[in-house]
Amino acid sequence: MQNFPGVGVSPGRVIATIRQMPKPVSEPPLGEQLPAGVTPEDATAALKKAADAVHDELKARADRASGDGKAVLEATALMAKDTMLIKGAAKLIAKGSSAERAIWESGASVSEMLHNLGGYMAERATDILDVRARIVAELRGQAAPGIPASATPFILVAEDLAPADTATLNPDIVLALVTSGGGPQSHTAIIARSLGLPAVVAARGVDELADGTEVYVDGAAGSVVVEPGDTERAAAEGWATTASLLSAFTGKGETADGHHVPLLANVGGGKDAAAAAELGAEGVGLFRTEFCFLERDTEPSVEEQAAAYKGVFDAFPGKKVVLRTLDAGADKPLPFLTDATEPNPALGVRGYRTDMTSPGVLQRQLQAIAQAAAGSEADVWVMAPMISTAAEAADFAGMCAEAGLKTPGVMVEVPSAAVTADSILREVQFASLGTNDLTQYAMAADRQLGPLAGLNTPWQPAVLRLVKLSVEGAAAEGSGKPVGVCGEAAADPALAVVLVGLGVNTLSMTARSLAAVAAVLKTVTLDEARDLAQLALSASDATEARLRVREKLPVLEELGI
Repeated sequence: MQNFPGVGVSPGRVIATIRQMPKPVSEPPLGEQLPAGVTPEDATAALKKAADAVHDELKARADRASGDGKAVLEATALMAKDTMLIKGAAKLIAKGSSAERAIWESGASVSEMLHNLGGYMAERATDILDVRARIVAELRGQAAPGIPASATPFILVAEDLAPADTATLNPDIVLALVTSGGGPQSHTAIIARSLGLPAVVAARGVDELADGTEVYVDGAAGSVVVEPGDTERAAAEGWATTASLLSAFTGKGETADGHHVPLLANVGGGKDAAAAAELGAEGVGLFRTEFCFLERDTEPSVEEQAAAYKGVFDAFPGKKVVLRTLDAGADKPLPFLTDATEPNPALGVRGYRTDMTSPGVLQRQLQAIAQAAAGSEADVWVMAPMISTAAEAADFAGMCAEAGLKTPGVMVEVPSAAVTADSILREVQFASLGTNDLTQYAMAADRQLGPLAGLNTPWQPAVLRLVKLSVEGAAAEGSGKPVGVCGEAAADPALAVVLVGLGVNTLSMTARSLAAVAAVLKTVTLDEARDLAQLALSASDATEARLRVREKLPVLEELGI
């Protein structure tokens, strides 16, 4: 029995045969020149036409998707029109290169540049290579790379999955995802969680398995077993039974002794919000507003923004909706707001900081939020991303007050915000921990890199201590200002218990994770959660912290999570 250990990123236990992602588009021959009779002008025009076709196809997919998938596809579509990519290819065509070879080399240059920048921009390196391959396929008149067509369900295996593929998976056909690369916060991981698909990443060697090989995938344990035996079959059957128990959520998160922990949803638009409400979310803990700004060369009007925000607010009348103001920059560049030439965008002008270089955009967004809130019954809270100091928090609170918004808050995703949470929370009404970025910045580990997956996990005791510092900072105020978690950490049922034990007030996650988190929380008292939090804090590393806590939560094994 062959076992491929990896990193479990989405729970579930299934057995099925695998299908490998098709081999990528072949590289055009080195030195390939323009065909006879084709001018550089003709080739450049053909290239731009192909790029437009790829953009339109990806945008059409985005229009049919929702949530994380929609956001990923919209960002990838933008790459097809990347100015640096197209101009670089046009220069090579002018020197006699074929369009296919030119876009291939230009894509390699842009991808390498993004990779070397690190952080968020390194994440876009894969997107550029995916777009490059699609443009080459379009120029050749070939089908674009994608998920294998199949009438029967299978487990999808790949070295890594492009955002355009993971965003449009059909969970009725693709039963689980396994990649040899990637990390716990990669596109593959995030989309798998949002679709409720079992997934394992960083399982080296799986991309060498033959199509039709039967494997067992445990998305919680992070294991892939070839030729599964009776034990694995029993586990898969058990999961099929218990998974149905996790499909319903009563609408209230609480511990065994009745301590209320509101379970909220992360959403990206009106469709997401409506789906989250149907699944029982008690409100919205993270409303990402970037969807209003993507695919645009100019800032949307106040009226356009207000109409979009109201669609989310109306899904939760009388309930809390926490909206994050525009988190532009780094992996979400906007032509009218951000500087693509920054040497290190992950540490550059992003989130709240864009108000320093482009004043007025944030004020108009707050005006739109206030306009939408005035026409809605939702309890609207507003938080700014990338706040680092108390002075920034005070400035944002002042802008909210000027717009008529009564509940300003901050994202804690920069370590300095956790360390100085007491002074920051003197200026605002609440804080929400973005554990994805907080982990990445605390551990100095790019969340997209498979080799760093062990570092880039919120189970790291250092990250948990930053969470504790944030909670203690809020308590120091003596006013009971709430601290929530809206990062992916909240969707891990075992880690959710630890977060509650650390004193976190609310948890926000992809709506599909609500039921599992609620089921596990219901099995522990608040004191037991505090004991488990202490176990995790005192561990020497993330692996030990996770194992310690899971050993004390037998319900995880019973539920297959």
